[in-house]
Amino acid sequence: MRAVIQRAQSASVTVAGETVGTIDQGLLVLLGIQRDDGMAEINWMADKIANLRIFADQHGKMNRSLFDLGREMLIVSQFTLYGDCRKGRRPGYSSAAPPEIAEPLYHSFIETVEKMGISTAAGRFGAMMDVHLVNDGPVTLLLDSDKTF
Repeated sequence: MRAVIQRAQSASVTVAGETVGTIDQGLLVLLGIQRDDGMAEINWMADKIANLRIFADQHGKMNRSLFDLGREMLIVSQFTLYGDCRKGRRPGYSSAAPPEIAEPLYHSFIETVEKMGISTAAGRFGAMMDVHLVNDGPVTLLLDSDKTF
């Protein structure tokens, strides 16, 4: 599982002109799911993101987490995070989970984050989405569960 995490002053997702998810201050999470991902990766990723200390404390140091501050998370499915660009000029996506595997895991990730008490919003799986972001900082991080298991 891969995630691009962006600290946001605000973020939203629209599908065909309709806003389907929006947050104020918090995190925009672009989530890629790999063929072999399961609940272990979901639990690790949800806990890691919710507890990353990437928000400023009273001294201006990144020492507070989304969970500490009660901020929101906008979660957007993005299979292109598994695009392999090493050969040729067109990315290959053979590592990305097919939709019948990825979609239930995407929804499980959202449910796991919600069970942690974090307010969430989400994109629409498989849809062409417009993602709007006011990046705070900017702070952008990449997490990959393959690097930890």
